[in-house]
Formats: sequence, C-alpha cells, structure tokens
Amino acid sequence: MTERVAILGTGNMGEAVLAGAIGAGWSPGEVTATVRASEHGAARGAALRERHGVATTTDNAAAVTDAALVVVAVKPKDVPAVLDEIARVLSPGAVVVSVAAGVTTAAMEARLRPGTPVVRTMPNTPAQIGAGITAIAPGAAADDTHLALVERFLAGTGDVVRVAEKDLDAVTALSGGGPAYVFTVIDALAEAGVHAGLKRDVASRLAKQTVLGAARLAVETGDHPAILRERVTSPGGTTAAGLRVLEDRAVRAAFLAAVDAARDRSVQLGG
Repeated sequence: MTERVAILGTGNMGEAVLAGAIGAGWSPGEVTATVRASEHGAARGAALRERHGVATTTDNAAAVTDAALVVVAVKPKDVPAVLDEIARVLSPGAVVVSVAAGVTTAAMEARLRPGTPVVRTMPNTPAQIGAGITAIAPGAAADDTHLALVERFLAGTGDVVRVAEKDLDAVTALSGGGPAYVFTVIDALAEAGVHAGLKRDVASRLAKQTVLGAARLAVETGDHPAILRERVTSPGGTTAAGLRVLEDRAVRAAFLAAVDAARDRSVQLGG
C-alpha cells in the first residue's frame, strides 16, 4: 500500500481498525495513530508502537498531514472538536472515515471543506482478530472509488457490507453492540453449566465453542437459523424442553427490545 493513514483516537475500536489495516497490507510506517496528551496517553502510545510498529502523536493536525485516509475513532461527543482541528490541514481529496456511533456524514461534512469525501462506518470488536463485520455508508461527496478504498482498508478486519446511511443506527444496534449480547449468552450458558454440575473451566469451554461452532455452521451452510434449529431439536427431546423455557421467558422478545433500545440510543447520540 502507498496511501498514508491517520487514525485519530486509539481506544478499543481505533486499535482494532489499526490492526486490521496492517493485516490488510498497510505498512506500519504508513500509519500514524493519535493518543491523548497525558501520562496515560504516553503509555498508550508506547504500547501501540510496540504492538504494531506505528508512529504515534498527540497532535491530530500533524497526524493528518499528507494522509490519504483519515479515520476518526474518537467518542461521538469529541468528533466536532477533532474535525475543527483537522479541517484546514487535510490534504485535498483525503477521505475521512468515521467510526463514531450516531454522527451523520452531513454533520461531519459541515465542519470540513466543501466536497470532502466522508464515509461513515460501524465496525465491531471482533475486528481485533479479523473476524468482524463493518457496515459502510457514503456521504454526499464519496463515490465508488472512495468506498472501494475504505473497503480495502477494512479488509483485514473481516467482512464489509455497504448500506444506506439511514440504516446505520440499526447496524449499530445489531452488529455494533451484538458482540456484547453474544458474550452475555456465553456467560449465561457457562453459568448454567456450572449450576448443572460441570466444572467452571469445562462449562466455559463448552459454551464458547458451542457459540463459535453454531455461528460457523450458519455462515458456511447458508441455511436459515430456523432450519438449523429444527435439526438439533428432536420432538419431545431435551433441546425442545430447553427451547420451551426460552420461549416462555420471552428471550426472543428481549433481543428485539435490546436492539430497538440500542438503535434509539444511536439516534439520540447523533442528535
């Protein structure tokens, strides 16, 4: 790769994107990451340099100089201030990529030079190991060439899907927050195994691999989850008894409500 990349903000998601970019073929020497100007930030910068070999700085404006791709990975409330810092020093044609939940492309474009291509994205934390999925949506000035660059940049983080920007709040609720829901399921399954008499390490191993294997089976077969569920469920059997309890406890309705609540919160953050 020859394009320089600046990643502004290196929390969990910022570092996940950084690691994915290097996995996709970007040279660490072409990536600059920003950290906070504090003792904590200095330690964070040292850790990033050691793990990934990238340059770090506390200066957002310096980081974006000559960068072809600028990833804004700060908290949503901090996005306006960061854009104000970099607007006048962005290279002409640089693509600005947002991973901030709820911040619209229009809101970002209003703080940048007219015509700046902006692409809004929503990755998730499995991007850290190349197993994530990221939805991307273009702003007014972003075309297929810009989207292709962003897809190439994110290739090392896992799957990438293009969506309309109006759908990103729902994406945030489903796949952005989805890992936390799945971790809750894993924790609950493991705890249930302990209550059923298993040793905790065995219960944890069984729960993790069961979720991983079930997800892989769904992806690799392409079969509808309902069909896969039926193949596990013998009439009057043990799985049927367990599923009846889940239905009685309205687990499906709880997931619907959780995604609705997360989507509504994403809309609020963007307001």
